[in-house]
Amino acid sequence: MSLKKPTIVIFDMDGTSVRHLNPQLLHVMEKMDDGAYRISKFFGWLFKRGAKGPILPIEETAERQKKKPRLLVHRAIHRVRRKPVEQIVEPCPGIYQVLKLLKEKNIPMAVVSNGLGKGYGHEIMDKFDFNQFFSASIFREDIRYSKPNPEPILLALRKLKIKITAEDVVWYIGDRHKDVTASVEAEKHVPCAVQPIAYGVNAAAAVLEKGIGTEHIIMSYSEIHTRLSSLFRRFEAENTAQSQKNGEHPEDVMKDVKKIIRSLAG
Repeated sequence: MSLKKPTIVIFDMDGTSVRHLNPQLLHVMEKMDDGAYRISKFFGWLFKRGAKGPILPIEETAERQKKKPRLLVHRAIHRVRRKPVEQIVEPCPGIYQVLKLLKEKNIPMAVVSNGLGKGYGHEIMDKFDFNQFFSASIFREDIRYSKPNPEPILLALRKLKIKITAEDVVWYIGDRHKDVTASVEAEKHVPCAVQPIAYGVNAAAAVLEKGIGTEHIIMSYSEIHTRLSSLFRRFEAENTAQSQKNGEHPEDVMKDVKKIIRSLAG
């Protein structure tokens, strides 16, 4: 799968947009979150579906979509900490450089997380001024199924309020195996390509496991910035070449504009 210029970029939060000052805490939280997801998935399949059909259903009825998960485990995790978010996490090195580049190129951006927004995610958005870049944010309270289910990514695309076509290319940047899986599954539900970008060893292993291609492994935002800049330059060069091929010469357009200005001034 060749890496294409993105028209939409979605970021994971923990380990991707911000990194924990205590990596061991992040590891514990990730393990607890994964365990909570597997348990809820199994019991939902066992009791609500009578142990029939797929354990992880994608389509939900309107009534079930309205129901909010109880989030008891997630709330317990976040009650463990009483510190301000800036004492727990910091922005990943180089991320602002990438965010600014994408904003300059008018690329819509969103952030998704399996973590809670209240008391954590929303504070991160405010404290590190991410709201100026991300037009949509999805947290655990907003969804029924967390990653590796594609629901968070699909909901983020919906909240961006963009009419997605086959010409679009969504980049999903994440650091975990479940991020890559969610990206692959999301592509099955939209008309465009959803390309995972592995920002982390765990996600890189998933990319290799699924045969996606090593160019989707980008382990630093400096490298992501370099890759994006190259893709944007190539796209702009191709557009210029196509315009010239169609007989549209920028210098001729400028001459015509100057003539019009002179005639109006005279």
